[in-house]
Amino acid sequence: MSSFDDHELLWLLAGLAALLLTATAVGQVLERLVATPSGGETVDNVNARVRAWWVMSIAFAIAVASGGVGSVVLFALISFLALREFVTLSPTGRVDHAALVWSFFLVTPAQYVLVGVQWYGLFSILIPVYAFLFVTARLVLAGETERFLERAATIQWGLMACVYCISYAPALLLLDIEGYEGENAKLLFFLVIVVQLSDVFQYVWGKLFGRHPIAPAISPNKTWEGFVGGIACAVLLGTSLWWITPFNPWQAALMALAIALMGFVGGLVMSAIKRDRGVKDYGSLIHGHGGVLDRVDSLLFAAPLFFHLTRFFF
Repeated sequence: MSSFDDHELLWLLAGLAALLLTATAVGQVLERLVATPSGGETVDNVNARVRAWWVMSIAFAIAVASGGVGSVVLFALISFLALREFVTLSPTGRVDHAALVWSFFLVTPAQYVLVGVQWYGLFSILIPVYAFLFVTARLVLAGETERFLERAATIQWGLMACVYCISYAPALLLLDIEGYEGENAKLLFFLVIVVQLSDVFQYVWGKLFGRHPIAPAISPNKTWEGFVGGIACAVLLGTSLWWITPFNPWQAALMALAIALMGFVGGLVMSAIKRDRGVKDYGSLIHGHGGVLDRVDSLLFAAPLFFHLTRFFF
């Protein structure tokens, strides 16, 4: 069955559009009502995020609705841009260019080709085994030993985070789940919508009730109140979407809890890297959202866990 013939998926995409329309309307009303400078700054920030979400949601909807190929191409592009942002902030030099060319134009496409042809065995070890060995070998053949471990670790970490982990999102489409054939696009929708809206819920709860920072040196805007409220809302959202998954309601709730928690951890880890590099955002490609990596940081830890939990239990 084509994704365009899946009425449940089309209803989900229509619901996403309705949510964005509502957010746009509310933002326009608040822009006219809020008079204080601090309140106006917050509203401007929210409206910028909503506009960026329109662009990202349209791209995601086209990819999901077009089936496996569209999703693989979209996430391959996301990985390429995310790796570029990561490497730009990292201690690499001219001597590393050959290894970087391998990473961008050989390893990254190969990883997504393996997803596209559904070769799970090689997909699951290409980067953590073969890329780890070959990229390191190419670095050492360049003959530069200064900061070698730091440079090698940077490229390997970038490949693991920006390519390997992200590729587990479209890899959901290759899972063979009994009684769920041809519907895996909704599983990808479940992952992305729960993880991304968990971030939004945490932001809103933190703005409204946040008093106690979780890790002020890493991400001062993340509070315990925002964390608890956001995760709880994400679990409720995931539970309400059980009917689009192969899970029953309590399984959907546990899955939503797992990926929301890992999404939070992924965002915190990537924030720590930004603080280490002395920057606020990984890039400025998405107005109001920073770079691509700023938007997908929550998927880094959530996607592999969700894939393997689903593959193991279902």
